[in-house]
Amino acid sequence: MKAALIPLVVLILSLPSIGDDSLPNLVVFLSDDMGRAESSVYGSTEVRTPAMDMLAEKGMVFDDAYVASPSCCPNRFSLLTGLMPARHGAHANHSQVKEGTEFLFPLLKAKGYTVASFGKVAHGRRDFPGLDFNAPRPTGMSENVDAWFEEAKPEGPVCLLVGDRRPHVVWSKESTYDPLEISLPDYLVDTLETREHWARYLTDITGMDAEMGLVYEIAQQRFGGDFLFMFTSDHGGQWPRGKWNLYETGTRIPLIVSWTGRIAEGQRTDAIVSWVDLVPTLLDVAGTEAPDDIDGVSFLPVLEGKSDRHRSKIFTTHTGDGVMNIFPIRSVRVGKYKYIHNLRPDAYFTNHSDRLRKEWAGAYWDSWDDAAKSDPMAAALIRSYYTRDEFELFDLDADPMEYDNLARNPEYIDVMRELQAELAEWADAQGDTLLPHRDPYLVTEPIPDLRN
Repeated sequence: MKAALIPLVVLILSLPSIGDDSLPNLVVFLSDDMGRAESSVYGSTEVRTPAMDMLAEKGMVFDDAYVASPSCCPNRFSLLTGLMPARHGAHANHSQVKEGTEFLFPLLKAKGYTVASFGKVAHGRRDFPGLDFNAPRPTGMSENVDAWFEEAKPEGPVCLLVGDRRPHVVWSKESTYDPLEISLPDYLVDTLETREHWARYLTDITGMDAEMGLVYEIAQQRFGGDFLFMFTSDHGGQWPRGKWNLYETGTRIPLIVSWTGRIAEGQRTDAIVSWVDLVPTLLDVAGTEAPDDIDGVSFLPVLEGKSDRHRSKIFTTHTGDGVMNIFPIRSVRVGKYKYIHNLRPDAYFTNHSDRLRKEWAGAYWDSWDDAAKSDPMAAALIRSYYTRDEFELFDLDADPMEYDNLARNPEYIDVMRELQAELAEWADAQGDTLLPHRDPYLVTEPIPDLRN
């Protein structure tokens, strides 16, 4: 009898247990519309982000992390599914995934994790499969997290997801930065109104950073030393060349990960990763494999120092956002070269900031129009915003801000053809129709006023 029981005991002991305390706790903190350059970790000498600094000292900073798409809805669905937008179906902002699309967090729940969401994780702060708890209020998340621990008293491993709405517009009315003292990126027209808006944008970044610091302290108190902490942003800020654009200021985002005892402190990596890789990595940390048929791949070997490479190429996509932005774009980066295909160069590029022009969101655009009447540089910046060449090619090593379009240079025709073929093959494999989500605004007609 005893001999017969031995195989059964071995089998039971080998099965993953619900509420397994040996599994690490997971914390993911998301910023909303934060540009990568607007933090001290990524080179700013003006923006105060002490929590990011602390996290960078404790873990690994990724210098080449990218979103799947530079708008909230498609990119956050890519986070939740591990799929690029053409595959999950929510390609345009404020759209829905295809029926039958599978989400990844149920795999963590099946492993025994309690999955709790606070603030904005999914677009619209909605529930999503795999959640045990959702507190959608986008402010005071740390207070809600602390209260939830007191009331729920979760047993076993926890996956904590916290999404701050900052620095999404509308920006704070009170600024902690002096508009006259700060520096502006050179792709912005330097007016007092621009400076006032930029100062409030930076204020929200510092406020978001402070909230992340509070959540990190709660994680330390509740989990002790064994927790992975991940910080990232869903895309660049709502500024020209940022959100809704496939330039680096729109798609290349901050990503910092710490895990005491497993990730060496103070590390930086140029391994290329995508937002579709984030949750597959969490699954790998939890000892669970992601589905084979998704686009995301775990980069745990990079975190553990076993590899310094992840992706050899990165694809990003944008289709549009309601009536404000109707301008489909696709891009691929391989090595130092990045190729962008503006699929409707016969149309205006527009978005909420220049069309709605709300106070502390896009009202600075009126000052740009005034400046353009007498300043040729301001007029050129505005013109380059509204209209784009069909093909754009950049050497990111020589031209990190992507100002020199090499697609116009015949010396780069072979590079162009290679990247065009890469992008076309990938789009076909994705089932991407390459179409706008509605009829665009043609440059042969006056640019529309959508404020009414």
